[in-house]
Amino acid sequence: MQQAILTIPDGIAASIRNNFGASLERRLLELSAIQAHESDLITEREVMEMLGFQDKEELYDFFKRYDVRSKYTSEDFETEGAALEALLARNGK
Repeated sequence: MQQAILTIPDGIAASIRNNFGASLERRLLELSAIQAHESDLITEREVMEMLGFQDKEELYDFFKRYDVRSKYTSEDFETEGAALEALLARNGK
């Protein structure tokens, strides 16, 4: 795991926190995850790992809070649905 030490003036740190209730460290981690995801540097799964989310519902709630658009497409849903149907058919359900 990588760590970074940052020096940020108090006034700017307060602006970044902006009454979100989280620590400055957490707020910066969230903002960097959003930026990396929107820049196609990391996937949704990596955002979840970075922020310690247990499931996609938690991720999508986070995205909604920050008005982040999921890059999950309708084709992704269809592909996963077909894979699930094949798995269920194979298991006799």
